[in-house]
Formats: sequence, structure tokens, C-alpha cells
Amino acid sequence: MSTNPTASPLILTAKFDEVSQARLDGLRERYFPPERNMIPAHLSLFNQLPAGMTGLIPDLEEACALRGRVEGRFDGLKFLGKGVAYTLDAPRLVELRKKLAREWEPWLAPQDRQKLSPHVTIQNKVDPQTARDLHARLTATFEPFETVIEGVSLWRYLGGPWEPVRDLYFSG
Repeated sequence: MSTNPTASPLILTAKFDEVSQARLDGLRERYFPPERNMIPAHLSLFNQLPAGMTGLIPDLEEACALRGRVEGRFDGLKFLGKGVAYTLDAPRLVELRKKLAREWEPWLAPQDRQKLSPHVTIQNKVDPQTARDLHARLTATFEPFETVIEGVSLWRYLGGPWEPVRDLYFSG
């Protein structure tokens, strides 16, 4: 993949409140393999938007202007085979993502055409037994917790690390 900023795909993520982001980053720093932990904890809404996609920023500005902050609840853990994620119940976020997916359908990669299953990965690309052990340990003490999604963040994929492009906040 090219690291040319004009050709690199864009990633859209949910922007959590500071307290939730710090908590999720702490979990990721603790459990994610350090050599692979190049980006903050995140919930991907779209994984591969074309860099030159017409109307992307105006669509996001409009969508954010029409919404207030989105409340959600981390309600469980998900075993990923080689990792673990926190699952999120946030119907209004799922609704926003569906709306954008309908509008952007011609530009979406196959992965981004799939239904959103909101989660934040805190461990990935480890031995399956290591992931199973962490999943069991965290499940035994898990307590659901509330979060607020304040907007969305747009990133440029650079072959591993991500470059921040723009944060857009819900203001409706």
C-alpha cells in the first residue's frame, strides 16, 4: 500500500468522551502487543474510504450538525479468536452509520458494506490461548459502563500508523 497521503484510504471512527477514551487506551496499552499498538483505542465506523471521495467532509459536517452527543453502554466482551474486544450498545451510532453507508454505498469497500457490530478491540494478533485466557479473566469481573460519543474522527491510513485528519463533533 502506498503511503502517499493523497492516495491513502481514510478511516472514520467514533470519538469518545475523554474519560472513556482514557479507560479504553489504558486497556489497549495493557493488553495489545506493544509492537502492534500504533494507534489509540477506537471504534471503526468505516475502514477504507477513498481519499478523494467527493462530498465526504460536507456529509460528515451535516450529519454531525443534526445530532447531539450519542450515549452508549459497553455491555460485554467479545472473543475475537486472536484477541478480545469490548462490545458497545449504541443504537443512535448504528443508525448514523447506516445512514452514511446508504449515502456512500458506491464508494464502499466490501468490509464497509457489512453491518456494524460496534466494539473496541483491546487485544489482537496474539496466540488464541492467550486471548481465551484474557477473555475469561475479564469476563469474570466485567461490569457494564456508560460512554458518550461526542462525534467522529477521520484518519488517513499510513500502512500501520494513522494520521489524524479531522475531528467533527455532534452539535445538534
